[in-house]
Amino acid sequence: MPPLRSTRLPHDAVHHPVFARFYAKVSPIIDERGGVGAHRRELLAGLSGRVIEIGAGNGLNFPYYPPTVSEVVAIEPERGLRRIAVEAAVRSGVPVDVVPGAAEALPVKSEAFDAAVTSLVLCSVRDVRRALAELRRVLRPGGELRFFEHGRAEGLALAVTQHALDRTVWPVLFGGCHTARDPLASIEAAGFELGAYSRLRVPQTRVPTPASPCVLGVARRPPVADPADSANPADQVDSVDSADGHA
Repeated sequence: MPPLRSTRLPHDAVHHPVFARFYAKVSPIIDERGGVGAHRRELLAGLSGRVIEIGAGNGLNFPYYPPTVSEVVAIEPERGLRRIAVEAAVRSGVPVDVVPGAAEALPVKSEAFDAAVTSLVLCSVRDVRRALAELRRVLRPGGELRFFEHGRAEGLALAVTQHALDRTVWPVLFGGCHTARDPLASIEAAGFELGAYSRLRVPQTRVPTPASPCVLGVARRPPVADPADSANPADQVDSVDSADGHA
């Protein structure tokens, strides 16, 4: 049996109540007017089996999971967003279990999932390296990592602006978000094999915002298991063994 993982981080390790209320109101509008929903559909197309999603927010991905998915364990650390996500899970066409927890210490067993999903979340996790290491741990060998993330601009002028904002007001105003992180480099550094991906501007406006540059694609955990992906038995505690479907 694969080892379990420590969940020493508190369930509400992320607490941004003002931003959470703002995001809950604005994000559905951005999805509709900015075409984000189509990207979510592309992100999740063809998935099957057990899926883990980190930073599920208010559950905007849930309607796009295909019926070939047997269950989704959706991790969301922010209490207000998690409450909304639970309501969205009830309306989902596949079984979704919304679970409190942090990306850096996932409360699930190793090698328990066929696919993992990150969607506009790596910008705000406290430790990207640790979060991706956790996703690699919980994926079965050969499992897919589907990602849709915004990050560092390719153009110098916007990249300089992003770095300046990240050092000052942006994380404070937008719930810990950082605009200049490089998700592709981080995914590769975590030991994933990068597959096909595309660069996007979201929304597709003439003048980009600091959060407009995005990448959407797939990576895989190498098919041969690495012993380093297993948890230390000393850290073993209770975990989410099987999600209860709400739909």
